Amino acid sequence: MGRIRLMLTVLLALAIAVPVVAYAQEKRETIQIGLSADTVSITSDFSGANLTIFGSIDNVDPVVAREGGYDVIVVLEGPARPVVVRLKERVFGMWINTEAETFVNVPFSYSMASTRQPQDIAEQKVYRQLALGIDNIYMQPLDRTADPATIKEFVTALRDRKKASGLYSERPGSVQFLSQTLFRATVSLAPDVPVGTHRARAFLFKGGAFIAQTSAPLVILKGGFERRLYQVAHDHGFFYGIFCVLLALLTGWVGRFLFRKD
Repeated sequence: MGRIRLMLTVLLALAIAVPVVAYAQEKRETIQIGLSADTVSITSDFSGANLTIFGSIDNVDPVVAREGGYDVIVVLEGPARPVVVRLKERVFGMWINTEAETFVNVPFSYSMASTRQPQDIAEQKVYRQLALGIDNIYMQPLDRTADPATIKEFVTALRDRKKASGLYSERPGSVQFLSQTLFRATVSLAPDVPVGTHRARAFLFKGGAFIAQTSAPLVILKGGFERRLYQVAHDHGFFYGIFCVLLALLTGWVGRFLFRKD
């Protein structure tokens, strides 16, 4: 009889606990982002621009929101490509390449926006776990047997070069809350932003802890005449090559005709 009562007590406790757990899971915060357009067209005279990304937080805790306990970091990451980094040294009065290191799957561009300074949002170990931030992008060397100190030197040089060209940037304070649930982020498109599929990602933090993320694709294309020329070169490479050779010959012949001295 005692065992039956014990079993009934356990079952009753579970019956009460399950709805509570389900309710707690249902109320967990989630984050969503939306782009005003799925594609962005750029021309040859593109000199950079700002891209606005809107987002929302679901199941917000009003108390946490009023106290400013939520933070958002938004990243626009370009397509990954292999990158070769070369070390130049002065030899007999000339600058020549002496060493080189190849890295695979490196984001061509990386623009990050945040509500505050990253160090004020979460600890550095959290960013390392998420591979979030310029200094935490994983640069995978092609030759994994190379000296770690040498690889670290090349990685630092690669990051510095990306920052100097504007392809890697961080903009603290460029994510702003429009209400307790809506926010707006402004990320940078560098002048040399590559065409292809980019990925926008949003990370939600609560009281310094990471709790949710989401992502959305963004396609950047060449616009106008540049786009048509790019498509022809991509879809009909052989004929495009022949056309370029013929155009070069024609240009040379016209130049010789116009500038001949006799």
